[in-house]
Amino acid sequence: MTAAMVEPGRNAGGRAWEYLLQSWRELDVPEGWRAEIDAGQIHLAPPPHPFHNEIAELLQRARYGVLPLEIGLYQTLGIRIGSLGRLYVPDLAMVPRRLVAGADPDVALPIDAAEALLVVEITSKSNADDDRKKKLWAYAHAPVPVYLLIDRFDLHGPTTTLFTNPENGVYKDSHRVAFGDVVELPKPFAVKIDTGSFPV
Repeated sequence: MTAAMVEPGRNAGGRAWEYLLQSWRELDVPEGWRAEIDAGQIHLAPPPHPFHNEIAELLQRARYGVLPLEIGLYQTLGIRIGSLGRLYVPDLAMVPRRLVAGADPDVALPIDAAEALLVVEITSKSNADDDRKKKLWAYAHAPVPVYLLIDRFDLHGPTTTLFTNPENGVYKDSHRVAFGDVVELPKPFAVKIDTGSFPV
């Protein structure tokens, strides 16, 4: 992941977040790359390993049969946590479809993270610690009700951790399983995910 510091300058009038958001919108990001905002910087992440994409595909396939029509499951959807000055592009985000369908066609505005029902991050070797710490903390503050962390690079072997019930910036509950076990998403999703199909 590379980072570029964006300096608002005098004309920004002290509105660093708005300036960063505008800069994010105007970036010409190479195909497959993702741009995120964290700690006053815009970070660019290169395309992930094919195994990363395969896991995202397996998760999407598992959920499509059970999702109601009004809920969408999106890759590369920007979600913002304005109170923290952060904007992430999770590997998968489950949000009400009306938010995406009703977006301004001329302005790439990220969705408010508080509107997300579920967010999934699949670690890459270069950013695994961000997904485990920074994003866990930020999603709990949003609050995103369910955060699914798929960590191929966990020190104890590949794991999947389900974080639920955010309160005061912390997820009160977590359930961690090794690849090969089943993790069950809570209602209203009620989906069992067999992590044994995940490539390592």
